[in-house]
Amino acid sequence: MSFLNQFNLKTPENVEIWFTLAGIGNRALALLIDYTLLGLVQFFYLLTIVVLGEILYNSLAEIFGGDEGKVFMWLFAIYSLIFFFIYLGYFIFFETVWQGQTPGKRWLKIRVIRDDGRPVRLLQATLRSLLRPVDDIFSLGLFLIIFSKSEKRLGDWAAGTIVIQDDSRGEKVKNINISPEAQELARLLQTQSQLERLSPDNFGVIREYLRRREGMLPKARIESGKTLAHRIKDIIGLENVPEGVTPSLFLEAVYLAYGQKSSDY
Repeated sequence: MSFLNQFNLKTPENVEIWFTLAGIGNRALALLIDYTLLGLVQFFYLLTIVVLGEILYNSLAEIFGGDEGKVFMWLFAIYSLIFFFIYLGYFIFFETVWQGQTPGKRWLKIRVIRDDGRPVRLLQATLRSLLRPVDDIFSLGLFLIIFSKSEKRLGDWAAGTIVIQDDSRGEKVKNINISPEAQELARLLQTQSQLERLSPDNFGVIREYLRRREGMLPKARIESGKTLAHRIKDIIGLENVPEGVTPSLFLEAVYLAYGQKSSDY
């Protein structure tokens, strides 16, 4: 861990990739944006209650024979449960669909990932959201983020996640540049390898390496590229890599070929 809160993660493919932690300021501002949007959603929910509340009240009154005590108890339970689901569902939905980002995180260019560098899934997003009320109400999350080296709140510890900046060494992550040689090799891979054996998580590691390779130290870039290329070669069942193809070029070709093959399905 450096003074700039940069750190490296070792993926299951034994590849080390550097990340920068999001920081308490970015996370707090992202949460403020999300709570503002969530507040608007809940406001419209309250308007819906006002419009449809009488219909639901009359329906429950018929069920419980006009017992107002039971009717109000059920109304309170139903409204509270829906309100809670909206609160949790906002974060679960966006972090799952947007690969670790909510509207606030996307605006601040930060993202939630798993401890092994892979994208978050429904399970991780749900665990983070379930513990968010504890982190928020008791300010436990604030203290944990400030005083822990990995800047994890309780939800992050439970879900095995961290929040990072979408950058490399403080600079914006560059788009992936695909060389002409890689495009030619990609066509070869589509016919001579089993790209379907490559999982979305494997693809995510390749993408992250290609996006961040320019920010790595030369030695780390070369060693990580070799390790990852060898691992991917075994996964897709490729017997021989054409002579003169570097690990970086090979990974570019796999990235391109997998993307093209997936779009064909």
